[in-house]
Amino acid sequence: MSYLSQKLVRILFTTLLSVFSFSISVAFAEKNALVSFDSNHGNYIVDDQLMITTRDGSKISGISVRKANITLPATTIMQFTIYVRDQGRDLSELKKVADHGYIGIIAYTRGKRFSTKEILPYEHDGNDAYDVIDWISKQGWSDGRVGMYGGSYNGFTQWAAAKKLHPALKTIVPYVANRPGMGVPMENNIFINPNYEWSFYVGSNRTLNTEVGNDRQRFRKMQNKWWETGTAYKHLDAIDGTPNRLFQRWIKHPSFDQYWQDMAPFEEDFSQIDIPVLSIDGYYNDSQNSGLYYLREHYKYNPEAEHYLVIGPYSHFGAQRKGNKEIYGYSVDSNALIDTKQITFEWFDYIFNQGNKPKVLKGKINYQVMGAAEWRSASSIKSMANKNLKLSLIPQANSQFHRLSDQAPTKSQALTQIIDFKDRSVSNNDYYPDPIIRSSLDLDNGFAFASKPFDSNIIVNGSFSGEISLSSNKKDLDIGLTLYELTASGKYFHLSYFIGRASYANDITRRKLLKPGQKEKFVFSNSHLVSKQLDEGSRLVLVLNVNKNSFSQLNYGSGKEVSNETIDDAEEPLVVNWYNDSFVSIPVLTL
Repeated sequence: MSYLSQKLVRILFTTLLSVFSFSISVAFAEKNALVSFDSNHGNYIVDDQLMITTRDGSKISGISVRKANITLPATTIMQFTIYVRDQGRDLSELKKVADHGYIGIIAYTRGKRFSTKEILPYEHDGNDAYDVIDWISKQGWSDGRVGMYGGSYNGFTQWAAAKKLHPALKTIVPYVANRPGMGVPMENNIFINPNYEWSFYVGSNRTLNTEVGNDRQRFRKMQNKWWETGTAYKHLDAIDGTPNRLFQRWIKHPSFDQYWQDMAPFEEDFSQIDIPVLSIDGYYNDSQNSGLYYLREHYKYNPEAEHYLVIGPYSHFGAQRKGNKEIYGYSVDSNALIDTKQITFEWFDYIFNQGNKPKVLKGKINYQVMGAAEWRSASSIKSMANKNLKLSLIPQANSQFHRLSDQAPTKSQALTQIIDFKDRSVSNNDYYPDPIIRSSLDLDNGFAFASKPFDSNIIVNGSFSGEISLSSNKKDLDIGLTLYELTASGKYFHLSYFIGRASYANDITRRKLLKPGQKEKFVFSNSHLVSKQLDEGSRLVLVLNVNKNSFSQLNYGSGKEVSNETIDDAEEPLVVNWYNDSFVSIPVLTL
């Protein structure tokens, strides 16, 4: 069936469903729902006992809210979530949906709230969301149209639902959406430690284990002990003293394999997603490469997609609310503080009620330029920039910085770095953007390369990429690259970073070990997107390093599965040569 035929069938299905829904009396709908209408809920009709049966016989628990005087049938706005908060907070959220003239539903992933199934984050959510949407579409109060919204895990579930698109799902609004296997629990094939306790937070009871989830001291102690003793990464839970079944499940899949691919749209799945999408993300969202993965792949496989992005200087949580006036010590421009929920419901009114498109959506890509206090738009991420600075990494003797040069090298040179993984008194690769603005950099390990000062203002606009040419005495290593602006006043402004495993540089689905002593190319592109105006006199600084710290897996380079390696596998120190035919490509907008 052609793309157009599929769309016509979907429209016809929804039209017939809507006509059928109108013919069902409201009284029939009330008779077949467990509802409460009393002083506790005022002018709202609340069903907090929803139990929806999936195709495989599982039960999904949920809550629905609508205004008592709403004209039925009506459109449903849904969140599908693993976060079972106290009922008061979720009811409050649903009442806000109802206040906008929609029927609000929160459905909880299997195993949560009243469901008795095993809690397995990510694994069943696509099929279960489809079944919940199917159930909604068949209710007498439904007009056959469903929209979804929400952030983080709730962003992921929207994309999981879109993998096998139900005809009733008309739009999604994911904020900082997770992409399992891409940004959590690993980034570019490196498992990141802060994801460890999340599995206890959501996976150890039917609601949320806030006591464990908030026990930062417990997990910091575990992390530090693992770092100090050199125990295998897979034994983190043995150090903690409590088995972590989800962690053990995840680390069996270090490649972006079928396990992760099945959870959300992958490759050709995106070609069938023809509903309008509004994504919201942040420059300092830890899992930004998750959210932007969906956008990039959606446009790659469906160039005609109606997919908008709003992005600015927001953290993971700030992007889901109204931003923050200050993030990691940086005072953001006042015009960056958008109201995410307001934009969301403006979008729903635009899609469902012929309302006006949200004003912030001037183009497909809408971004706030840090340092310029302005919003700009572009037709694509690529077109955010009108130039790419290709800068070679050139060794420079007797200088604080090596050179980022726009001239290709004339002869081969290399910088040699030695890393002793047995020495735990030294950490490498301080890439995390906290604080965003620094007065100095630790240059005791790794190599820093600086460009010439810019002779006019310029905007770094997009995600930097490049090729690192290297050889080492090991079969693998994890690489870190951090990009800064060095201002004329001597301050370092954190722009973006990349961490990734060399053995997955060419294919994140399949590991290919390095050949010791052989020169190889490490190609990277999945760095964090940013927009920042650099003033005249500023320079770009790139720090190149090997990832060695207590915040993620340690890759000793033995070639074994990294989760199985111990400090005994470190053997002799890692010796890596960084060659001067390495380069980075910085997308910029010249003014």
